[in-house]
Amino acid sequence: MTGWTWEYEGYDAAEARLRESLCTLGNGYFATRGALPECTADEVHYPGTYTAGCYDRLTSEVAGRQVENEDLVNLPNWLPLRFRLPGGPWLTPDTATVLDHHETLRMASGLLERLTRYDLGGGRVLRVRQERLVHMADPHLAALRTEFTGEQHSGALEVEAALDGGVTNVGVARYRDLDGRHLTQVHSGSSAPDTVWLRCRTRTSDILIAFASRLLSEAPTAIRREDRRAVQSTRLHLTPGHTATVDKIVALHTSRDPAISDPLHAAVDRVGRVPAYDELLESHRTAWGQLWRRGELDVPGEAGGILRLHLFHVLQTLSPHTADLDVGVPARGLHGEAYRGHVFWDELFVLPYLNLHFPEVSRALLHYRHRRLGRALTAARDAGRRGAMFPWQSGSDGREEAQQLHLNPRSGRWVPDHSHLQHHVGSAIAYNVWQYCEASGDTEFLHTKGAELLLQISRFWADAATWDPLLGRHRIKGVVGPDEYHDAYPDAAEPGLDDNAYTNVTAAWVLAHTLDVLRDLPEPRRRELDERTGLDGSELEKWEEVSRTLHVPFHDGVISQFEGYGKLAELDWQDYRRRYDDIRRLDRILEAEGDSVNRYRASKQADVLMLGYLFAPAELQGLFRRLGHELDEATWRLTVDHYLHRTSHGSTLSGLVHGWVLARERRAEAWTFCQEALRGDIADVQGGTTGEGIHLGAMAGTLDLVQRGLPGLETRGGDLRLDPVPLPELSSYGFTLRYHGHWGVRLRLERGLLEIAVPASGPGPVDVRLPDRTARLHPGETGRLPLTE
Repeated sequence: MTGWTWEYEGYDAAEARLRESLCTLGNGYFATRGALPECTADEVHYPGTYTAGCYDRLTSEVAGRQVENEDLVNLPNWLPLRFRLPGGPWLTPDTATVLDHHETLRMASGLLERLTRYDLGGGRVLRVRQERLVHMADPHLAALRTEFTGEQHSGALEVEAALDGGVTNVGVARYRDLDGRHLTQVHSGSSAPDTVWLRCRTRTSDILIAFASRLLSEAPTAIRREDRRAVQSTRLHLTPGHTATVDKIVALHTSRDPAISDPLHAAVDRVGRVPAYDELLESHRTAWGQLWRRGELDVPGEAGGILRLHLFHVLQTLSPHTADLDVGVPARGLHGEAYRGHVFWDELFVLPYLNLHFPEVSRALLHYRHRRLGRALTAARDAGRRGAMFPWQSGSDGREEAQQLHLNPRSGRWVPDHSHLQHHVGSAIAYNVWQYCEASGDTEFLHTKGAELLLQISRFWADAATWDPLLGRHRIKGVVGPDEYHDAYPDAAEPGLDDNAYTNVTAAWVLAHTLDVLRDLPEPRRRELDERTGLDGSELEKWEEVSRTLHVPFHDGVISQFEGYGKLAELDWQDYRRRYDDIRRLDRILEAEGDSVNRYRASKQADVLMLGYLFAPAELQGLFRRLGHELDEATWRLTVDHYLHRTSHGSTLSGLVHGWVLARERRAEAWTFCQEALRGDIADVQGGTTGEGIHLGAMAGTLDLVQRGLPGLETRGGDLRLDPVPLPELSSYGFTLRYHGHWGVRLRLERGLLEIAVPASGPGPVDVRLPDRTARLHPGETGRLPLTE
């Protein structure tokens, strides 16, 4: 790693899947894994291509029952470009002798380079250099430049390029018993001497997909059609000192695209009008340069390089092009097939970064949720509830996509999956609406679609809450919290837990903030909303009451993860670490032993501590005070310590949240968790999961740790509030924000000093609030504010 490159030296088949994920190239519309073009999908390589929002639903037989799954579709493979000596075998690093191999991801320009030297025998060496891009200016284009050089010898080289429609979704081993054949009606043809096309459609969602490919070479090109493939071939003559170049330029369209007549015509027309590769490269570099300026992040050292890689992958999944699409935040990016490309709650960790750099993307992602509000209303109604019940896993239309069963690869058994009971996803959506509007100042969205989302999510929570006369409080029963390990009480016949503290506290927050929003609505808009939803004063009175009386359980002087948590058995953590070494997936270990994690005080990831991630200390104390509890610093410290020793960190999000919380509570330990979050994907700490797709929430969360967590930055009430907690290992850094119409507010933290520069072109002053003082900075001004420890 250097400041702007990510490099791999040597070829290692065992590392191929990990490299392919981390070397994925994308532009927010589609992305392609960093597989070598001469390699086909097998146990080593997986050259997947995915376009945002392209899902297909199939039914498979699993454990004697019919199971329906919706997948993000692996599109036809546009990469194939292979080569060989005439009559010889095709050359790949797995079948030929490799003298040197080097891969470089150039983040500044969004390029993937590879250099391989093949030993052809008899003193002959073939040098292959490739440069790949997925175009950031025109989201429908990609290109591959390949340069062949014969070192110290002459001779012919056969080169074959293809569009391959014979692909399936088999990128995740544990899904391979499921039907992954999503493409049908694959047809191919040619439209010009240098251009071939391939057209197909998805089996049930009936999305039309079209690729067109031009092959530009110094030698004549031949075209042939094969089963589910369109093939172009050429024969190069190599001489010492001469490099032969082959450019492959590809266009992709689907029937989900706006402003086209049909995908095939659009793809063929677009690829036929593409300028030379060098011009394509120049506009691509310019687009990436603009993104880096808007997302500027200046962090020194190794942490800075990893953060830049994280930002690179966030922007490849959610770029300004995403603002034109009807898509959500795929938990594993557009980098692989894990989680089937579904949308969970990861926008909770992604939007806070985007809000302050690319608010138009945040708004589009919230539109994805609003478009599926009708489906959430239907889901709640089917469950006997009012309001909106959003799914834990969402895909094309917003129905619940969470599995009924999941495979434990350790035991080989299919076990029930109750993750659909994670109704706290609704609170995450409401939180995202509020955070976006506070950061962007977008009152138009808040007063329209935002208010509708908040209202219906609040209506669900108020209806889900039941009054317990013995406790004298409202309770929310039968849910699963962020921990995910605990989905039922020990030996219970039915799944679900009562009064998950995170669920109840965030529900109270949603109700209180929705009441504030409704009070501040312009009178005509408020009347429209009341008329459309049947909202009346008695319902609002109940919201007010529930927001103050939701039950928060405690045990041994700490916040209980859920009611009854304190009665669970303690786990012998030392014994399990000794026996299994890696116990991140403790639930699978225990199930394979015939036991259940439901019996123990053991969490997969931050649950109660998520409250310290979402809310600043003063706001969290205020929330508990509203609920009738005094959450003093001592109680919170005890709570943090309690769960810190009972969490296995089976999610990449866990280290991030713990690092965020500990930065204020136990600074000496915080950096260990921050490093875990930074290294989560690059070191594949989950043991093979990164090869199935990067963890987008964790990557974006590390960016937000530097942007909001350590500076204590909040956008509240029209102020830019800061309460820095610099870590010794990360005490000097800077970044740029887009805030309330200001393009480029610069913040820099040096040891003991906060510097804020407001651009001269801004619309008005920026009010900055520190714990001990306030400052107003006008456009063109720079403030230098000393910090007190």
